[in-house]
Amino acid sequence: MTAPTKHRVWRLGADIDTDALAPGHAMKHGIDIIATHCLEAIRPEFAREVQPGDVIVAGPNFGIGSSREQAAAVLVKLGVAAVIAPAYSGLFFRNAFNLGLLLLTCPKAEVLLEGDRIGIDADASTPVVIAPDGTRLECDAVPSFLMDMVRAGGLLNQLRQRAGKKASHA
Repeated sequence: MTAPTKHRVWRLGADIDTDALAPGHAMKHGIDIIATHCLEAIRPEFAREVQPGDVIVAGPNFGIGSSREQAAAVLVKLGVAAVIAPAYSGLFFRNAFNLGLLLLTCPKAEVLLEGDRIGIDADASTPVVIAPDGTRLECDAVPSFLMDMVRAGGLLNQLRQRAGKKASHA
């Protein structure tokens, strides 16, 4: 994810919980069905209209609630490139990176508006979000091992890649 890429912003408020992302009534289904219900209580059009590469910009405490990993998995399934918020639930944070979803902790995320087209430079040591007017919003550093997980498409893919490298060197 480099700066020239333009990502469309979906703006959400604070305290978005895992039940809004992956509603309990849908949990008896597979991820394809659960994803169709993502954010239906808050943004009924979201699952239908989100496009690969779009980003969510939210207020603090994104991902609070249960530890269900499907809450992050639906965002990956729907093609969300990143979530940008000032703070996350710890369990959601880890689940997201394990599944290859980039989370950017950005204290000034509130300046980004619904429908904005933004750039993301996640290759820098400190990731930066580039607002439509060119303003650069610094985010908290993301440890390299977490960025490696995102680039691999999640922890399982990363482990598969490592196992393949070891097998080819044997």
